[in-house]
Amino acid sequence: MAADDEDYVYDEASGEWVPTGNGAVAADEDDTVVVRDAVGNILADGDQVTLIKDLTVKGAGQTLKRGTVIKSIRLTGDAQEIDCRYEGIKGLVLRAEFVKKR
Repeated sequence: MAADDEDYVYDEASGEWVPTGNGAVAADEDDTVVVRDAVGNILADGDQVTLIKDLTVKGAGQTLKRGTVIKSIRLTGDAQEIDCRYEGIKGLVLRAEFVKKR
């Protein structure tokens, strides 16, 4: 049994002991970035979100009010950035901390 204990590696991301062979496989499968909104819900491409705060859009001279619905978001690969479209604003990127999933 002592030999089996040496075949495990502590995975800091999950906080669990995993067999050495499974650790490399788990790391390859977990390349996707998990994006969470202000309350902790996991966001995905195509979700609708609501703004939880008034946001001034730089360069557009416009303020998006709290409660504004943003439809069909796209995830960028950064855990805190969401790419989206809104009327009259091209290339709008929002921080995930300012939105809530609908």
